[in-house]
Amino acid sequence: MPNDQARTGHCNCGAVRFRTTGPLREVVACHCSQCRRQSGLYFAATNVPDENIVIEGGENITWYQASDFARRGFCATCGSALFWKHRDDPHISVLAGAFDEPSGLKMTKHIFCADKGDFYEITDGLPQYEKGSAGLLVAED
Repeated sequence: MPNDQARTGHCNCGAVRFRTTGPLREVVACHCSQCRRQSGLYFAATNVPDENIVIEGGENITWYQASDFARRGFCATCGSALFWKHRDDPHISVLAGAFDEPSGLKMTKHIFCADKGDFYEITDGLPQYEKGSAGLLVAED
């Protein structure tokens, strides 16, 4: 699937559905303590410009203000983690696992590896960054 094709996805129960158009960023795995606590492992997310996503069932999203500058969106019905949004970025991060398959997405790096859990190793050979990586707007953990 070309990276600029339309994609769809949803939460586990289907109360929140979305459709993206246009190119998506590569998938980045975030191992920060907030992502690990919310998901139990790490977040793997892409992002899309705000104007290139349509969300149905937005009234079923609960937004958690995770810091002064970022919030996390999840389904209020089933608890599926779906979104991460920086207040100063015109993009929204979307959890890769929420996309319908085939997604055509590819993970390319790991960030906040200094905070990764002690119960797993990162062995896929992708680049690993202690904090964020150049050009990637992230929260400070």
